[in-house]
Amino acid sequence: MKLSLVVTGLTVLLVSATCQAITLKLDPQIDLLVLDGRKISGSLLKGADSLELERGQHQFLFRVEQLRDAHKDASLRYQSAPMIVTFNAQVKTITIRLPALDNRRERHHFDLTLNFQLVDEHGKEIDIRRDRLPVSAESDMEKAMILYNRNGQVASVPHFAAVRDGAATRPPVEAEFVWIDEAQSPAIKRWFHRFDQATRQQFMSLVKLLRTS
Repeated sequence: MKLSLVVTGLTVLLVSATCQAITLKLDPQIDLLVLDGRKISGSLLKGADSLELERGQHQFLFRVEQLRDAHKDASLRYQSAPMIVTFNAQVKTITIRLPALDNRRERHHFDLTLNFQLVDEHGKEIDIRRDRLPVSAESDMEKAMILYNRNGQVASVPHFAAVRDGAATRPPVEAEFVWIDEAQSPAIKRWFHRFDQATRQQFMSLVKLLRTS
């Protein structure tokens, strides 16, 4: 119980820190695939309209999907190629601004030019590097991004290509919380899922230190 209270306090501190972080706003038609070299799980983004990131350099892979009335007319269905964007920002909020994609001509132009923008909370455009990832829809996007970042491409970030030892054997998030008081667990899990990868690792390192002390 005492440890659980300490972890709750630790969570509050980290939540306070994320108030100084970047909020990436998520549009329903944007499918976020890989963030900073890590595949994004569906459970992480389910029902979320934003994601908290540390300030600094980030890279994400995404695609645009439009499915409105696709059951009536297959021509209305649109899925872009996976697109990469790399940026380094100290702003409060980032939004992916898409051009009009209402017809085939606009979508074709978008596929050729990747004319999306990242804008901050004031609507000011953020400097970015952009590229497309030439893979099929069935490809392992995380592995494809590792190869991309290793090969010195336009939007590569070499340190996101580093293989994290033990990733395959790391226990699921739920296993990390089995010792937390059930009344507090949902809130802690909810905030944990909003943390970016770096903050999660920091959180779990501190928790493991507390458990062994």
